[in-house]
Amino acid sequence: MTTAESPGTPPRLSDATLRDSAHMAGVEFGPRHAAVIADLLVKTGIELVEVGMISGPNSKDADLILATHEAITPERSMSLVVVRDRQQVATALDEAERLGVQHIMYSIPTSEQHAQLKLGSPSAKFLQTLAKSAITQAKDRGFHVTFSGEDGARTPKERLVPYVTAGFEVGADRFRVAETVAYLTPWQMQDQIASLTEIDGSEIEIHSHNMLGMAVANSLAAVRAGAKWISATVGGIGERGGNAPLAELLMALRIAYGDTRFDLSHLTELSRVALEGAGLGTAFQSGPTSPNAFAYELPGQLTNPEAYETVPAELVGNSRELLVRTRLTPALVRWALLDSGITVDVDAFTPWLITRQEENGRKLLDRDGIRKAAIDFQAR
Repeated sequence: MTTAESPGTPPRLSDATLRDSAHMAGVEFGPRHAAVIADLLVKTGIELVEVGMISGPNSKDADLILATHEAITPERSMSLVVVRDRQQVATALDEAERLGVQHIMYSIPTSEQHAQLKLGSPSAKFLQTLAKSAITQAKDRGFHVTFSGEDGARTPKERLVPYVTAGFEVGADRFRVAETVAYLTPWQMQDQIASLTEIDGSEIEIHSHNMLGMAVANSLAAVRAGAKWISATVGGIGERGGNAPLAELLMALRIAYGDTRFDLSHLTELSRVALEGAGLGTAFQSGPTSPNAFAYELPGQLTNPEAYETVPAELVGNSRELLVRTRLTPALVRWALLDSGITVDVDAFTPWLITRQEENGRKLLDRDGIRKAAIDFQAR
């Protein structure tokens, strides 16, 4: 298989499912689901699992953070620390230390619109002073520090570049460009990121939202421009159209660039657990881990899947399935009965099952349904 031009150094991945979901209406993970999700993410090969938000003492996300630490250790976890002023940052860092957090991320609005809304001032000088103070406090305490530019993708370069430069000058370890408002095309994203990767000592991460359906494309464009990290979420869970969906991102890295670093076999189970914990159901999901991703109703697709599938279902921990409503044929029935130990006259059984389906309102049939019907047919 031919692959696209290499993006350079393969990107490192962080996952924000257990943090970005906190902003998503009606979604709140508990410690049990957080521990399972974090464990599966690490088994997949994700380097850093972002969990919870800390704004001061007695964080409501404490149980979530501690459960994640227990599952994957603090070294593989990162928590967001809210920044409003110097004293508030100090109390939030006290709480982060109490919880054993080692990696923190500051989210500070960089666009004029968001800075005015969140901090009461659009002043670029004020933002730089605030960020430098927060970063210095955290580095003095020994934290690994990522500072994130909220609405960074929409912030003009002449405003964003000096801000990012100032953060690295006082010791920040990484800067995350947050595409808080989905706004850029991939080629615009590449240009925006390139202006940041040129900063001496910079390490850049991209965190895209998917309202325009371009979060994966924009993430890959950012890497092409020199970004070292991509932030994603399981199933694309997140606010404002969701985030870069992890399964689709890992598939794109494998297919487009031949990147085989990740164990994709956990992805379907990961999606199932995350969507269950979020209370969203499978309807929210798309991509290779969705229940219907490898479901077919044409016999040729079931018997020759390699002709139709980008990757085999098994690679991402999914399975191939038959789903049919009105197009049932003897060939489909034979496939459904393979290795079942059930023997019926397929040519007689198929029209009988079609008639029963019509009487039952043409319900969707899968392999198990066909096998159960075959047993009923035998028992007539």
